[in-house]
Amino acid sequence: MRKILVVGAGQSGLQLALGLQSHGYEVTLMSNRTADEIRSGRVMSTQCMFHTALQHERDLQLNFWESQAPKIEGLGVSVAAPGSWAEGPAARAIDWVGRLDGSAQSVDQRVKMAGWMETFAQRGGQLVIHGAAVSDLDYFSRTYDLVLVSAGKGELVSMFGRDASRSPYSEPQRALAVSYVHGLGPRPEHPDYDAVRCNLVPGVGELFVMPTLTTSGRADILFWEGIPGGPLDVFNGVKDPAEHLSLTLELMERYTPWEYARAAKVELTDAGGTLAGRYAPTVRNPIGRLPGGGLVLGVADVVVANDPITGQGSNSASKCAASYLASILERGEKEFDEEWMQGTFDRYWDTAQHVTKWTNAMLAPPPEHILNLIGAAGQLQPAADRFANAFNDPSDFENFFYEPEKTAAYLASLS
Repeated sequence: MRKILVVGAGQSGLQLALGLQSHGYEVTLMSNRTADEIRSGRVMSTQCMFHTALQHERDLQLNFWESQAPKIEGLGVSVAAPGSWAEGPAARAIDWVGRLDGSAQSVDQRVKMAGWMETFAQRGGQLVIHGAAVSDLDYFSRTYDLVLVSAGKGELVSMFGRDASRSPYSEPQRALAVSYVHGLGPRPEHPDYDAVRCNLVPGVGELFVMPTLTTSGRADILFWEGIPGGPLDVFNGVKDPAEHLSLTLELMERYTPWEYARAAKVELTDAGGTLAGRYAPTVRNPIGRLPGGGLVLGVADVVVANDPITGQGSNSASKCAASYLASILERGEKEFDEEWMQGTFDRYWDTAQHVTKWTNAMLAPPPEHILNLIGAAGQLQPAADRFANAFNDPSDFENFFYEPEKTAAYLASLS
């Protein structure tokens, strides 16, 4: 029986550990927190998972919360009229919603990761609660057939060198601020079904609103992405959750008053329901070299970390875990050598590159043809639907998004 160590208990690490476990591998999982500490801790992300990523969970029968989580059937875009907030609340220039072919879902990672970790242990997996250092991995690399690193922060990430050719940004492009709330009213444009809403405020940033399942049931996530140094970049150093929510709502009142209108009765889900931070989107080399000569393979956002502006983090983690699982199973009893590690990452990069390209494009000021596309989707429902479904399959953006000629040809085909 092959022995595999997975370091890090997020979406990718746990999904991969549980997948390997189901195929008879002897798996050890290292986490720096217990399931109870995760469940009672601070929110970790804004996760909206689309059909393909959710299917990977279903394939492993890990979709434990599917019947409880809100069913997200659409994805909407609103755009504030540039400069309209100078004299008062912003005006909305564009508003539409696209329908998803397969529904999406969001489950608070505190719920999912704690539940999956307990499942891993119940199924006989070895769970080690310990924050791993490079020196630990040096030892473990000699006792396991393969070491996978899926802990996306801290000392371990430094083992994986930045790939400058795939990382155009060296600084964070957004300041992030998250609030989990109860009491948000329905969106009047579509009160009968749930959708993720992307509110774009040109030159200022973005507000994302999405329904989720949290530790206390149904909730909604309010997620500001502010251009650094701009009017949304005000959360740094805010430690009090109530102050964090108050700031979030003040900004909504000015820049997205159509969202603020349904937020009159919101309150935080819990004391751990806020999060703020920033990081530079980075692609790294997938193979880490240990002082003793051993090799480890980076997983998901250890090696491909995108800004959350396109909502792809958990989706990419799920797809990476599924891709790596397939590569490991196909390897059989052969050595997990450097060539195999590089090939395993390259296989994942075939899909991940589309996410990175799209995300980096969305962080930049949109060119005229993109503005035309987003505007046209308000009149052309097929364009709205296609844009929404590309969140599930970002490779489709190659066909109608990046090049003005392809965008024009696509829109002409609809009229």
